[in-house]
Amino acid sequence: MTTKHLDVVIVGAGISGIGSAYYLQKYCRDRTFTILEGRENLGGTWDLFRYPGIRSDSDMYTLGFSFKPWKGNNAIASGDTILNYLNETVDENNLRDKIQFGYKVLKADWSSASARWTVEILQNGSDTSEIITCNFLHLCSGYYNYEGGYLPEFKGIENFKGPIVHPQKWTSDIDYKDKRVIVIGSGATAVTLVPEMAKNAKHVVMLQRSPSYVVSRPAQDTIALWLRKFLPISIAYKITRAKNVLLTIFFYYLARKRPDAFKKHLIEMVKDHLGPEYDVEKHFTPSYKPWDQRLCAVPDADMFGAINDGSASIVTDHIQEFTETGILLKSGEQLDADLIIPATGLRLRSLGGITLSIDQKVINISDHTNYKGLGLDGVPNFAWTVGYTNASWTLKVDLTSHYVCRILNHMKKHNYNTCVPELDPALASDVPLLDFTSGYIQRSLEQLPKQGSQPPWKNHQNYISDLIHIKFGKIDDGIMKFSKAA
Repeated sequence: MTTKHLDVVIVGAGISGIGSAYYLQKYCRDRTFTILEGRENLGGTWDLFRYPGIRSDSDMYTLGFSFKPWKGNNAIASGDTILNYLNETVDENNLRDKIQFGYKVLKADWSSASARWTVEILQNGSDTSEIITCNFLHLCSGYYNYEGGYLPEFKGIENFKGPIVHPQKWTSDIDYKDKRVIVIGSGATAVTLVPEMAKNAKHVVMLQRSPSYVVSRPAQDTIALWLRKFLPISIAYKITRAKNVLLTIFFYYLARKRPDAFKKHLIEMVKDHLGPEYDVEKHFTPSYKPWDQRLCAVPDADMFGAINDGSASIVTDHIQEFTETGILLKSGEQLDADLIIPATGLRLRSLGGITLSIDQKVINISDHTNYKGLGLDGVPNFAWTVGYTNASWTLKVDLTSHYVCRILNHMKKHNYNTCVPELDPALASDVPLLDFTSGYIQRSLEQLPKQGSQPPWKNHQNYISDLIHIKFGKIDDGIMKFSKAA
């Protein structure tokens, strides 16, 4: 077993890990670091998911990094173009040599005596683990399980004679041309799959138990493209990014303040696309308030177009059981299919499945409280990047990565080697970090830390507020405690 010491270990080479590495290289030039990536390629989500139509559900002017302008014409971009963007970012900043591909992090233990993390890693194909030690651990591995998505226990699923493919397991050899396809689900993945597959399939049915809010957004940002004609691309990008951030915040808070009126407006927009004869009440009117779950965006109304031209349809019903030729519904209707795709969601996996411990005592993450949406009370020299549920993931990546650099530089300046947020028990609560009604969250609440009753323990899901408190707020705020170990 070999041992190597670094200042910072980053876990994950997706958007979060790449962003963290960029900021470390820029603002902490004298610090040594590596990125440990369990897969053989960078990109995270955008390398893993390969199902038809995979694309961003946030605009690329906010899903892109603040330091690298998005130069594509489409604001809603395909998975391949996003992956190209991430590879460009890595190569332009000479970060590829910092990534150790094929290394899975098994566990990490903090030693109070030595003020460092001992990280146990295993290379793919090896039976012998290795050890890396570091002063600071930054987890950038997201919050869902890469090994497989969520699949409910459908009765008789083994009876179906055709292929059943979860979107997370999609491969390029799956043939759906001129086939009858059932997509189970009503979330972002389903509304992406349906119009894309409808282009070549015989017919695609989106089978949903209950509707989600579906909103059409322009695939291109006309204001962004107009600004590019007159301004340097970096300036046009910053203006567009600020515009989209403010609009997202405005519409989110409008939805939360006036949910009934906002819901009515969303439903009316669907009616405008599908016409007065379509049963929008049944198929596109959720029972929950807007933003209790994330809204599903469809570029240029492609989902509605597929319904209107007859290449796709929606069935709202419950599954009774799978049959040899398809699915029998509780209403008694039989849906026949050649291919079934259960777009039934993610399985949450906090901390990338890594076992964290302090002085050999294992941490139960649900016993801890979030600090500024990036740390955990009582856990030293640690950050965990978790993006927004109501806006682009990358907005929080930029803030968290910048904050880690500020912490490291503050500790160096004052000769500290330990930082740990300490929670006043009076500010604790039982509210989970992600207070969201989506199924993948509700199924895994025990894997989430709590949030407190007030800042910096309360998670507001507000980029402007976080910008003020994380990027410009005091590092030594009386809550983050700094010390010098022996």
